[in-house]
Amino acid sequence: MGEEGGDVMVVMSVLRRRRSRATLWAAGVAGAVIGVAGAVSFLVTGGVAGVFGGVSTADEGSLALVEVPRDAATLQQADTLVKPGGTILVSSGTYRESVTVDKPRVVLRGLDRNGVVLDGGWRMDDGITVTAPGVSVENLTVRDYNLNGVLVTGETDVDGEGVGRGSDGYAPQDPSKYPPLDGFRVRYVTSYDNGLYGIYAFDAHDGVIEHTYTSGGADSGLYVGQCAPCNVVVENNVAERNAVGLEADNASEQMYVLANRLTGNRVGLAIGSNYQEALIPQRSATIVGNLVAHNDDPDSPEQADGGFGIGIGIDGGSANVVERNRVVDNPTVGLVIESHEDLPPNGNTLDGNVFSANGLDVGYAASQRAPGSADCVKADNVLTSVQPALTSSNGGCLSGPGANLTQPAAPLGVSFHDVPAPPAQQDLPAGTPYTAAVGLPGSVDVDQVGLPALNLLSNGAVVNP
Repeated sequence: MGEEGGDVMVVMSVLRRRRSRATLWAAGVAGAVIGVAGAVSFLVTGGVAGVFGGVSTADEGSLALVEVPRDAATLQQADTLVKPGGTILVSSGTYRESVTVDKPRVVLRGLDRNGVVLDGGWRMDDGITVTAPGVSVENLTVRDYNLNGVLVTGETDVDGEGVGRGSDGYAPQDPSKYPPLDGFRVRYVTSYDNGLYGIYAFDAHDGVIEHTYTSGGADSGLYVGQCAPCNVVVENNVAERNAVGLEADNASEQMYVLANRLTGNRVGLAIGSNYQEALIPQRSATIVGNLVAHNDDPDSPEQADGGFGIGIGIDGGSANVVERNRVVDNPTVGLVIESHEDLPPNGNTLDGNVFSANGLDVGYAASQRAPGSADCVKADNVLTSVQPALTSSNGGCLSGPGANLTQPAAPLGVSFHDVPAPPAQQDLPAGTPYTAAVGLPGSVDVDQVGLPALNLLSNGAVVNP
């Protein structure tokens, strides 16, 4: 990546340098305010009687249902009280705290998605951290944290706190030492204006992220990393006005990205390999039925090194299937395939996608160092431009080193602090059972996911192509 030199920039190369910079930057912010955060009591707006409400500390770890703030003043206290397989039910209010859910199979549910708000005040690192298997986080809002809104992770530090990276900034970890978290669900969650990721699943498998809204993510709105096989479904989500809408690094096999709305970011969807995480190289993800449009919104956080106007990027990934996506109005490139350092892109397939109004529909930018092979653009894609050009009008496969792709200079971004709050989002349907995240995602039939319309998931969205 980037070794071609001069003024030429392989457009997706910027994505692989963003994460360590964002991590160090956010860590610096968190370090600068740790004394302040330590002095701030975790509050619920409105009156709360007693530390544990009407519940005795003798009940710790034994309650099937804990209601906040009736039984516990904070969500962290509720986690102390609830038993494995229990439910934490949160009433409307603003909860100024960070919470770690470390009891297996717990359902953490807000009574009102827009009324239950965890607010980090840009003084705390993570909003909700899940370190136990089978936890479901649902129907609430998380905002203004220096790192992540929601973090689901199989990795912990020496104090047992969940982390999404190595101690020196995404150093690859030994999966045998940190086995993946088994089973998770994040649904009907709004996460905005966070300094790294909105919703972040790392070293975790057998999970679902669905019906969420993310914006203002300084790195990305949604992220899935370091899983193989993942057995993860990311579906029916809206990600807009982030630096990147959705990232998936070293997320391989049974990794499904289905029917999402990725609009108004600087980059819509980035999937590929990353030496800063384990389980490299990335392979065999399925990307179907997504709307990837208008990823050139200047009112989004700046993407390091200037990534802008990019719909979908495959960076050193192989055997990925990209089908029936609508990729519209991305002024640099609709979809780009490139190498990652010494890792070539091999065997990726584009089938049945509709490209329109992009600066370039499909760009193949494998490097001289790591030339790709058999990256195929089938005949039933609707598109007008491919670089390098295909040798046949009936589609074809691209191999070897590709084109040098450039992009226009990106406009200055806005701070993630300053991305406006989203409109109210749809609640979890009434009567939805309280079920732990076990046995997920179940059977996945991608044949049922069609080509999306431009109004996919437009209710509650701000950016409309």
